[in-house]
Amino acid sequence: METRFVLLLFIPAVIHAALSGLYVDNGVDRTVMTRSLTRSERQEVEHEFLNLLGLPSRPPRAPPNSAAPQFLLDVYKSLLDEGNFNISGRDLNAIHESDVIMSFTSRSDVHQNNVRHERGRHLWFEVNDVPAGERIVGAELRLYQTPGLHKNAVIQVYELVSDNGEKALRLVDSAAATGGWLVFNVTGPFSSWVAFPNANHGLYLSVHFPEKPGHELHPEDVGIMSTKGHDANKQPFMVAFLKSSGHRSSRSRTIRDTQKKSKKKPETTAAEKQPFGIYGDPSPHWSSRSCQIQTLHVSFKDLEWHDWIISPPGYEAYYCSGECNFPLNAHMNATNHAIVQTLLHLMNPSRVPKPCCAPKKLTYILVLYSLDESNVILKKYKNMVVKSCGCH
Repeated sequence: METRFVLLLFIPAVIHAALSGLYVDNGVDRTVMTRSLTRSERQEVEHEFLNLLGLPSRPPRAPPNSAAPQFLLDVYKSLLDEGNFNISGRDLNAIHESDVIMSFTSRSDVHQNNVRHERGRHLWFEVNDVPAGERIVGAELRLYQTPGLHKNAVIQVYELVSDNGEKALRLVDSAAATGGWLVFNVTGPFSSWVAFPNANHGLYLSVHFPEKPGHELHPEDVGIMSTKGHDANKQPFMVAFLKSSGHRSSRSRTIRDTQKKSKKKPETTAAEKQPFGIYGDPSPHWSSRSCQIQTLHVSFKDLEWHDWIISPPGYEAYYCSGECNFPLNAHMNATNHAIVQTLLHLMNPSRVPKPCCAPKKLTYILVLYSLDESNVILKKYKNMVVKSCGCH
């Protein structure tokens, strides 16, 4: 019978007295706690996991339903082949090239810029949270226009720039008012704002009819949804596609180092002495089982992270376990070095250890989460799921 191990780390946000611990499937459709975690252990586990995700602290609760999270949720589902999401060729290329997709909602209410034009609309986006060193694949402004209203209108997007201390307009992109979601390429302004934050004065929308280029209309007059519209799912937002540098900032190891230097701990049970993630009484035949993939589930919901992780609720991480005994069969995916090491172990077991059962192939997971009350991120985390095991 295959033994299934489930990692459920309960870290209550309010009731700290509740039990938290490591759970395993006991083989008869019941999940039992092998031991409870101390408060410091719970904090260490949460701290380590957030560090793995590249987050300095626990993000706030996810923002309410709005266009930006819904767009990224559609992208998330399309990448998992869970739905038929209509993605243009340009977007599809940017999505597949990116490791991080960030959305930004307009915050014009906290950053006003006076311009001489009165009928257009000012949009401003906070981009200071863009990770340093990320390569910008592209950036888009998305506006929703009510279908059927003034299809002959033209929407122009300008970047607000400083010219001798006064605000000036620099044309960025334009599109016809065809209805539905209108997409504008704002890669240039976005790149400039990330490199020079003080240059971020926002964007300006100008709407006019082709036959009257000098007569500016209010965006609302042609059905362009505003940032304060009643339908949150149609409010304007900006999305940026980023290629990760692969660098993850290091952090202090104070907690772990302190634990290592602490005095000798009390005697632990046999279950506690086993490696992390495989607590519990092993199967009688565990030692004779050959190297293979095993089930390990990580539950974000049980981590109490479902308030800021939008999707998924958890994922199958899997792990590798078992013996690498002679002969190493084909299904063990043994390396040439492992084969030689096995032969040497047979000749001199006290000097040469057996090869180890370890992941041979790993893949990524997609995590959609809130960065703050306004911005949402869809990020690809590499080497998070074991796909196959082998003897190394």
